[in-house]
Parts: sequence; C-alpha cells; structure tokens
Amino acid sequence: MGVSFFAPQMGANDAPAIRLDGPDTKSRSLRSILAGSGLGTAALFLLTGCASLIPTASPPGSIGTTAPAVSSAFSAAFAGVERGPSVGALGLTRADAGTALSSFIESCPQLLRREDVSGLAYGADWRASCEAAVGWPVSEAPRFFQTHFETARVGDGSAFATGYFEPEISGSRTRRPGFEVPVYALPDDLVRAWPADVPQSERTGRAPLGRYDRDGNFEPYPDRAAIEEGALEGRVPVIGWAADPVEFFFLQIQGSGRLITPEGDVIRIGYAGQNGRGYTGIGGVMRERGLLGDGPGQYPGSMQGIMAYIRENPRDGADLMRLNKSWIFFRELTSDGPLGALGVPVRRESSIAADPAFVPLGAPVWLDMDRDEADGLWIAQDTGGAIKGANRFDTFWGAGSDAREIAGGMSARGTALLLLPKGTVERRNASR
Repeated sequence: MGVSFFAPQMGANDAPAIRLDGPDTKSRSLRSILAGSGLGTAALFLLTGCASLIPTASPPGSIGTTAPAVSSAFSAAFAGVERGPSVGALGLTRADAGTALSSFIESCPQLLRREDVSGLAYGADWRASCEAAVGWPVSEAPRFFQTHFETARVGDGSAFATGYFEPEISGSRTRRPGFEVPVYALPDDLVRAWPADVPQSERTGRAPLGRYDRDGNFEPYPDRAAIEEGALEGRVPVIGWAADPVEFFFLQIQGSGRLITPEGDVIRIGYAGQNGRGYTGIGGVMRERGLLGDGPGQYPGSMQGIMAYIRENPRDGADLMRLNKSWIFFRELTSDGPLGALGVPVRRESSIAADPAFVPLGAPVWLDMDRDEADGLWIAQDTGGAIKGANRFDTFWGAGSDAREIAGGMSARGTALLLLPKGTVERRNASR
C-alpha cells in the first residue's frame, strides 16, 4: 500500500525532516537468527493499500497475498508485549543498519511529535536516540541500534509481509497521440457531506465523499466507469496523460509512481485523494471465478499474472477493472521519493508500512522471513488499508523492473521484532 501511498498527514507545526547522507539501497548479507514460521505462501491478489489524507477515503496500496486473520486485539498494548533477544544478537550488517539509520533520522521529527496510538512509547522516549542519531557515523550504524534499543515481540511475533513499489509508466504532460489516459488532480468539488435522506441520528463518524449537483443535492462522486467515459473531462485539472490504461490502473493501486515522457522527463506523482467509491481487489474476484491458480488455463496469482489475464482478455479485463469503482487522484511530487503516511520519503528496502495501532510510526522493525529479500531492519514510515493487525507489514521496493518483480510476488511469513528505546518494555509491563 500502502501506498500510498503516500500522502502525508502533516500539521501546521511540522518541521522539515533532518537528513543524513547514506546508501539508499541495501547490499544485504543476511543471517537468519530467528526461527521463521515455515508456512507456505498463498496465491497473490490485489488489496487496498497505504496512507490516508483528510478528507479522502482510505487510499490504495499494496500488492499482496491472502493475509492471516487480523488479531482481535485493537492495539499492541492489548496484544501483549515481551522482551525479545538483544539487538546485538540480530547480526545487523553495516549496509542494513546504515540505510535504517538514515530513514530513522528522517522520521525523528514526526516520531517525537506524533501521538503513539499503539500504547508502547511516548514521544519523549525517542528523544535520546533521535538526538544521538544525527551525529552518529553511518559506518557504525549497528552500534547505534545496539546502544539505544531493545527488541520487543508483539503477540506471538508471527509476521506476514507483502510488497509495494513505485511504478514507472509511459506518460506525457500534454495530451497527444498514444497518451490518452488522464491523470487527474484532486477535484475542487470533491467534498464530505451527508445526503439529505440520512437522518440526523445516523450521522456518525466521517461523512461520505461526494459532490453537489446543479440543484444543490449531495450525490456520490462518479465511479471508475463514469470517469473513464469522460465524466470529469474539462472539469478537473489534469497533471498528465498516461499511455496505457492497464499500467495506470496498477499505478493507482500503488498510490504513487513516475510518468516517463518520450523525451525522458520524469513526472513523479503521489496520492492526493480518492473518489469515495469502494475498493474492490480484482485478484479476489479472479480467484472466486477460478481464474487464478496452477491449473490449465489459470493465471499466476501475482500482479504479473493478473496483468497478463487483462491483456490477453481485453474486453473481460476492462470489465474486471471497472469492478473496482475507486479512482485515485494525484498531485505532482517534488521530493526525492514518494511520501509515506509519516510525511517523509519512503526508501527502497528500508521503509515499511505497518498498522500504527501496533507499531509506532518511525520505529525500527526487524524481520526474519521465509523470503530472504524481506529479511533485515526496516523503519515503519507508512500505513495501508490492507495493513492491519499485529505483525502485518508491507515492504517498499522502490522503482524499476526489479522492484516491480519483487513487490509483485512478495508473500513472506516469519517473525517480527520491534526495536523500542531501552527500558520501554519493562516500564510498560510494570504499569499494567
């Protein structure tokens, strides 16, 4: 997801993130020191994804698998938390810890001011590690995490991870032959309000998204089919034009991406909002129809398999995509990476989406999975509509063909540990 994903929730007092130069991509020397679950992977299908942006509905995001059932606990404080092995026992490499340290520093301004809904730590608990991180040599990053953190296991620690990435697709700033798919900005008339026929007593929570018609009546916003047929043409600003409707559909699911023009220019776009219509994971529909699997005539349950079905069956594929009534609106980004829910750029093989009810956003997370690519130290910087519950994660893989391949097929099970400021677990458990 999420992306998702990647729309920040930033307040008026938000300060720029502190930056530390360091590698953006890990060269991992992996060790497995925690016992993985050994469970087999399930067939992939598309889920909703990452981030949220008021006043939008839950945005798109990850490409993932059938996830385990979400725990009935509604925060880490109720799921149970216990000390894990020492950070030194994790066998952190310089490359792994170095990228995590860089992302941790970028996260610190938000980590210090955000309310932690997980019940695990207060903003002040992170101050010592954040202050120390700024001047810490990247070459000694493993020692930083060993000095300032302890590990914590939430629930039984059994983890499930999927992947998301930043798609690169052909696009153009102007409409021209071969570039006919509009990339819409957030519409001015997209608002939250209550339809007149909803009784006052039932107006609880957030009002739905929609728009007012010419007679002043509140109505649902056009769905995917209506938008594809021109419902917003000439009424909503266009950031650019995509060449391939299938590629753009999957970019919308990711929530951010890059438009590469024929001239070689790059237009980075990120999630700005959603039309308020419900999201339908088309992979789930395909599974119900018997289209996914290993049998004759079936397609692999990965993003690549789903895309292959749509291309080989264009009419049915177009109808399938329209079952997902959700449409994503974008904004042009000027940052050096897509923005996660924490409001800072997410980084390849360093950023992870998590449920903030179980993981403080900005906290380090150690994964030991049955897919080696997902092993190592990550920083929780994003959220996702499908990323719910204890030890449920979405790993970010950046842009490019390898990122697309890894994220599209990522389905990993194993063990997760949170890294929290030293003394956090003992203090939390003593106060119960």
